Amino acid sequence: MEFIDLAAQQKRIIEKIESNIKSVLNHGKFIMGPEIQNLEENLAKYVGARHAISCASGTDALLMALMAYNIRPGDAVFTTPFTFIATAEVITLLGATPVFVDVDPETFNIDPKKLENSIVRQKNSGTALNPKAVIPVDLFGLLADYESIESIAHEHDLLIIEDGAQSFGAEYKGKKSCSFGSVACTSFFPAKPLGCYGDGGMCFTNDNSIAEILRSVRVHGQGNHKYENIRIGVNGRLDTLQAAILNAKFDIFPDEIERRQKVAKRYSDLLSTSPAFKVPHIPEGYKSAWAQYSVLAANEKQRSILQERLQKANIPTAIYYPKPLHLQKAFADLGYKKGDFPVSEDVASRIFSLPMHPYLTLEDQETIAAVLNQ
Repeated sequence: MEFIDLAAQQKRIIEKIESNIKSVLNHGKFIMGPEIQNLEENLAKYVGARHAISCASGTDALLMALMAYNIRPGDAVFTTPFTFIATAEVITLLGATPVFVDVDPETFNIDPKKLENSIVRQKNSGTALNPKAVIPVDLFGLLADYESIESIAHEHDLLIIEDGAQSFGAEYKGKKSCSFGSVACTSFFPAKPLGCYGDGGMCFTNDNSIAEILRSVRVHGQGNHKYENIRIGVNGRLDTLQAAILNAKFDIFPDEIERRQKVAKRYSDLLSTSPAFKVPHIPEGYKSAWAQYSVLAANEKQRSILQERLQKANIPTAIYYPKPLHLQKAFADLGYKKGDFPVSEDVASRIFSLPMHPYLTLEDQETIAAVLNQ
């Protein structure tokens, strides 16, 4: 059994993928070829954003967004410690300071009440840090509570950068993922809901001037021509071949999102009566992209027992994420300690993810459920 079955997806669209790749080989425009513009136009329309700017990875998307707004040393950027390191890494790379905020115990996304408390604390702390932005993370495919976050950010004059690396295709109160904040960012890493065959990412914005800056930052801060550099940038372009693959995958993407809903519902129906673990909670008005299907065991020991049981049945599992960022050595200089973010720490000690993809069969899910429900 595969954790994510990319082979089943590829079998469905192999002719289109091969045709798209052949087109790139024929025209030879491997950097910023016509497939790039085609992808950007299609995804901008899908999301409902005015601009889509493709880039080399989801990490680059976040970095470029912060660079476009000139985030710098002395700036404080609020985000969650229960996420992949890239979210906070890009803040630190620019010399700014990540300020971690604990998560909601039901959704695992940043807790708006704790966010507001943290902003007020930071403003009253007397430090030299300037609260500048918040990066909410749409964890496991579920969007953050943007209505509350937008209200808080507006009150405190903070920029919002949406980290939609896991949520492309999801919805919040009728709006698509990557349509929130001043800039929204996503990833096309192969395991994502819409993934390429390597690294890739994209920024979305409705701001014309910021879009222009993002396109400049993407190519070494380029101005009107290749050898005019008007700012410091990065080498952040998406490869044309990856865009060609994504164009083929996007043709079936809306259908795959609906298939993910069915797979997730079957899991919850099969597992929700078990007292041994807790299935994901999706609040009213939300539609998850189900990048992962993650359950909570009663404690760390029980998680190990359940994972071992599944492993013996040749069923793969994964833990996203075993150690919150505030306890990582990379962020030791921030001075956080165990106990500072109890919800994140508790969830990290109990959570584990089951196989999840649009082509997971009822039979496989029944097998997984039978092992877990023993």
